[in-house]
Amino acid sequence: MDKSRKNGFFDHPFVLTLIAITLGFAVAALILLLAGFPPVESIRTLVDSMIGRPKDISSVIIRSTPIIFTGLGVAFAIKTGLFNIGAEGQYIIGCLTATAVGSMLDFPQPVAILMVVVSAMVVSALYAGIVGLLKAHFGIHEVITSIMLNWIALYLSNWVCGLEFFHKPGTVGMYPVNYCTYTMILPFWKRTEEGAAWLETHPLLKETLGRTDVNAGFIVAVIAAIMISHLLNRTRKGYELRAVGQNINAARFAGINVNKSIVHAMMISGALCGLGAALYITGQSPHTVHTLSAFENVGFNGLSVAFIAFSSPIGCIFTGLLFGGLLYGGAGLQSKIGAPTEIINIVIGVIVFFCALSYLIPRVMESVFGGRRARKEAKAAAKRAEKAASAKGGNNV
Repeated sequence: MDKSRKNGFFDHPFVLTLIAITLGFAVAALILLLAGFPPVESIRTLVDSMIGRPKDISSVIIRSTPIIFTGLGVAFAIKTGLFNIGAEGQYIIGCLTATAVGSMLDFPQPVAILMVVVSAMVVSALYAGIVGLLKAHFGIHEVITSIMLNWIALYLSNWVCGLEFFHKPGTVGMYPVNYCTYTMILPFWKRTEEGAAWLETHPLLKETLGRTDVNAGFIVAVIAAIMISHLLNRTRKGYELRAVGQNINAARFAGINVNKSIVHAMMISGALCGLGAALYITGQSPHTVHTLSAFENVGFNGLSVAFIAFSSPIGCIFTGLLFGGLLYGGAGLQSKIGAPTEIINIVIGVIVFFCALSYLIPRVMESVFGGRRARKEAKAAAKRAEKAASAKGGNNV
């Protein structure tokens, strides 16, 4: 690929993502039309369900936060040459750890929150570290081990939920975390008479703070994305991790401890998933873990988020918000239009599909727009040549 082709407008990751998202909605509109639903009205309803009211925007942000964290974890692993398909299992382990620790704590709030967050991050990091260890020392591919560990995490979580010490009688889950671990913003004040009266005079805050579990998770996610971006691009450790991912033999020749870097990369990736899990448990009702009949897909959606963002930590924030909005708005699409919520999965699948074909999109776009430009330039060159020939003929006379 020549230099001019490589640096073309349609090769930029942001442009490729916008094209993939546009094509995803276009295909969804076509499917809605074939199914007998008005496509324009359906897409408008979907968007309105996502951002139509302050409550909707707040709910989308809350829904997106754990997906952003798992997306960050996967994106970090990809940047270091690893494919962490085990983000789902690491997230489940993080939720399990946060619930188990948080239900037993009775400390001042800052201490309790710190203990829950750190414990979830450490356990999820160690769980992901198993994948890195097997990859580094035994050459076992991380996709195989992480898929297996996803299922182990699922059934381990269900087993712990059934233990007498953790199981809450009359439910299918564990005891919720104690109040001292909550990361919601003013969770008790807004339920007091004083808080309710104050919110009545501030409609915007009543819609968001009063009606949703507004918490600190999204703020932490943005900070984490910035820190991960800095780590990868501005630190020696990040350079070593990226070097191992880009060329393992060259990194080994340069004196980098390859095995150590692989394990560290997986542990950092898992810690990010654990951080998202801890903030989910402490920041959203019901603040506990229930018996799972299937994966909740937070980690698997994180895979798609990282993929669509082209493994950019900052990009994961925006693609995570898109995913959260689609998942939340899908319920409004079904209730208002009657369209099945499966259309949301189609949109997500098509977006990921076109991102997977990102290497073809620049070629197609350049062939369409580049062909027109080439024809215009050819016509202009022909006219210039004709004028030059006419001028030369006149001079000869």
